[in-house]
Amino acid sequence: MMTQVRKNKKVMTPKQAGACGGRLDELLDPELFKALCDPTRARLVSCIAKCGRACTVSEIAECCAVDLSVVSRHLQMLERAGVLASTKQGRSVSYGVEYAKVCGALRGLADAIEGCCPGDAGKGGGCCGT
Repeated sequence: MMTQVRKNKKVMTPKQAGACGGRLDELLDPELFKALCDPTRARLVSCIAKCGRACTVSEIAECCAVDLSVVSRHLQMLERAGVLASTKQGRSVSYGVEYAKVCGALRGLADAIEGCCPGDAGKGGGCCGT
């Protein structure tokens, strides 16, 4: 067994690490990553975020070469994952980025990953060198 220290904790084997729960497990939300992994969905989120306001489905569809019905399905998936929020006014649906929720999730995940770094991981350009 290795004797390397991770913030006063012993390094675990993958089997030991998989058996124990923790903050990192809670923050690695498969639905969030599944929603963001598609290039079209990532582009839609980027487009809405850069607009700085909620946009209608037809406005959002203008930023990519995908059929309106496909854009609508992508937006619904992003909403289910908590990336977007929708508001309906009559027949028009607008979507806006859930900035606080997305930023909080990604910041929390980054902090949890940094918490797993071995004490000397920052040497030589590792993630924990900051």
